Amino acid sequence: MKLKTFLLGSVGALLATSSAFAGSITAVSWGGAYTASQVAAYHKPWTASTGHTVVSEDYNGGLAEIRSQVEAGNVTWDIVDVELPQAEAGCAEGIFETIDWSILPDGADGTPAEEDFIPGALHECAVANIVWSTIFAYDKTKMSGAVPETINDFFDVEKFPGKRGIRKSPTANLEMALVADGVPSSQVYDVLSTPEGVDRAFKKLDSIKDHTVFWEAGAQPPQLLADGEVVMTTAYNGRIFNAVAKENKPFVIVWDAQVFSTDLWAIPKGAPNLELALDFLAFSTATEQLAKQASYISYGPARKSSAPLVTHYDGRPDLPMGPQMPTAPENFKTAIPTNMEFWADNEEELAERFNAWLSS
Repeated sequence: MKLKTFLLGSVGALLATSSAFAGSITAVSWGGAYTASQVAAYHKPWTASTGHTVVSEDYNGGLAEIRSQVEAGNVTWDIVDVELPQAEAGCAEGIFETIDWSILPDGADGTPAEEDFIPGALHECAVANIVWSTIFAYDKTKMSGAVPETINDFFDVEKFPGKRGIRKSPTANLEMALVADGVPSSQVYDVLSTPEGVDRAFKKLDSIKDHTVFWEAGAQPPQLLADGEVVMTTAYNGRIFNAVAKENKPFVIVWDAQVFSTDLWAIPKGAPNLELALDFLAFSTATEQLAKQASYISYGPARKSSAPLVTHYDGRPDLPMGPQMPTAPENFKTAIPTNMEFWADNEEELAERFNAWLSS
């Protein structure tokens, strides 16, 4: 009886100790289908593996809230999904923790992490998880006769009358505007780096300003199309894909002049659960996890070793994911890679001008 009591007491103590060590982190991302893909591919498997939990919060991007928390010394977010320019700018400002790449696991094929990630995926303060793009899309049931095929069509309100949706931000909009104005994709940042080029981009945006609905959250563009508020809209490619694959929406992506980039995990300086956040970052950017996410949403994984593991959309063996990716050869012909250095240097100034343009 004493032995039984001792054993039961030992088990109880172990369970109590295990529970005491179980922690929780707050992971901040973009909401909707994107966060859902992360929950399925990252959060739940990490919890199953470690016993630690993840609380998800949504935001609309930018550094303002992160900066505010860090400067106030009241950081409540542990890890944040950020865009490439924000990763660079936030690191330069000192509001992100530095990342020791040695914590990242080798690829499933044994390739060292530093060689396994695609070029540009590893940064001093952030690690990429996906490749995504801003595209534009339309509802094919709302089109009769000709359909939009190029970015020029997006800006042609005479050929294709009706409202356009664009993100309430200068990024991607300025690049697309210049291509629609005749600038080759490969020369966009050369032109945009001059005052005349910036003026030219805003002048092109002027041509659709009176026909524009502005969006901020990634879930909005598919809804704008579904509700008939716009005839076409810029959007994140994965959100449109999700609406088609999961909700059977009659939307079509136009890949011409897509602006592609990476999203990355970054940890705010002074994160309350730093060690857990680092563990989650390493786990979620492993080969298998990145491949798993790509089965839920059409964003490309940031590791080379993940690509062969990406097959079809979750539960849909009839829907291969390869052709849905921004980097698929047919989709990539006129693609514009986001210039990290340009936006890190110019985002604040161009955001001010964009906001002034909105209110003018």
